[in-house]
Amino acid sequence: MVLLTQSEALFDAQPNRVIKTCYNQPRAVLLNAHFLNPTQTPMKRGFFTIMAAQFFSSLADNALFVVAVALLRNTGAPTWQAAALVPMFALFYVLLAPWVGAFADARPKGHVMFVSNAIKVVGCLMMLWGSHPIMSYAIVGLGAAAYSPAKYGILTELLPASQLVKANGWIEGLTIASIILGVVLGGQLVGPVIGPWLAAIDVPMLNMHIQTPAQAAIASLVVVYALAACFNTRIPHTGVAMRPMPRKPWVLIPDFYHCNKRLWGDRLGQISLSTTTLFWGVSGNLRYIVLAWAAVALNYSTTEASKLVGVVAIGTAVGAVVASMRMRLDMACKVMPLGVAMGLLILLLNVIGNVWVAIPFLILLGGLGGFLVVPMNALLQHRGHNLMGAGRSIAVQNFNEQACILALGLIYSFATGAGVSSYIAIACFGLIVAGVMYIIQRWHASNLRNHPDEMAKLLAIARDGPHRVEP
Repeated sequence: MVLLTQSEALFDAQPNRVIKTCYNQPRAVLLNAHFLNPTQTPMKRGFFTIMAAQFFSSLADNALFVVAVALLRNTGAPTWQAAALVPMFALFYVLLAPWVGAFADARPKGHVMFVSNAIKVVGCLMMLWGSHPIMSYAIVGLGAAAYSPAKYGILTELLPASQLVKANGWIEGLTIASIILGVVLGGQLVGPVIGPWLAAIDVPMLNMHIQTPAQAAIASLVVVYALAACFNTRIPHTGVAMRPMPRKPWVLIPDFYHCNKRLWGDRLGQISLSTTTLFWGVSGNLRYIVLAWAAVALNYSTTEASKLVGVVAIGTAVGAVVASMRMRLDMACKVMPLGVAMGLLILLLNVIGNVWVAIPFLILLGGLGGFLVVPMNALLQHRGHNLMGAGRSIAVQNFNEQACILALGLIYSFATGAGVSSYIAIACFGLIVAGVMYIIQRWHASNLRNHPDEMAKLLAIARDGPHRVEP
């Protein structure tokens, strides 16, 4: 028998309540009626297991990205192919968006995360055994697309709304930490020191035909995915009733469209969704653009440039942690001016040519991004959970964010193939962030002015109301 803490027993004792989702079907959800101060309430059983699983899975994803870039460069592939890794990773997020949320809601989240990690291992092995890195990394993206609704959806099942910002601070902070270590790890695995040493290792009775440092790096990342899978098996069931997948999968397409429309129609959901969509669309592609910029502005190799991506992530982690400690859910929209400032700062990257100036600048840039995205992400999850349930709301969020990554990534890939420099790309991305964030800020001000009663109600629910699915 597993012994629970007092708060865990209190959570487990709450009765099931049948509520309606946007699909007009009953869905039994275990709700926590005790809305406590997040600074006084410990996280629920299994929260840190989820964090560990997320950390190692994301660590391997980001390390594999750097290894794939190095593999393409070493084989003399055209520059646009390395740039295409980012949109190809996002491809299945967009194509499978109507189904991955339902898949996450139909099974225990830990099981969904385990299966998703197994798909990532398949993509990793494909790259190891000679498949094109773009195709292989797309399969890893398939696993990530299935993983994400479970990763974020379990938070809204496990925790009350009062702890979502804090929980998002944890998960975003650890995700950023995994990006820091992942890009640095990937750079070192293909570097001149560790790479040849790994390639020289001979495992008795196991011939994987590893001949190059890049192949050895990929093989080592399979072990990291396996470690994440071990944590997946330890994630407890949250007590939320499963909702079976429909027998006819195509019926989910109009349902997904309806949920997408409903989240965009929500006065708070539309603001948080547009902000996170823009943020991840730009930052997802900046991950590669920083590598390209460092090669031109600082004459850095892939191994050296990967450290600068880690520097941005350090700032983002700090911003995420500070936001999780200082921000409440109802205060999330107050961070929007930071998005405009972030866009203007991106423009200044073009005049930096010294690494000792670049490092604090990139930390500041990342810090603004982290402080912006954590409360906005938490607000979006809160509204999505109230409107349609955890898994489907995260799938809608992923669809919009990854569609933005895919669109901007394809544009950048074509521009790279046409000879557009990283300096021009950085200027365009900075102007997009500043301009669109200003428009979103005015949009929110218009909602407050034209719909004061509705906005006051929604902000009150975010401030001190438990999760509840709204009609």
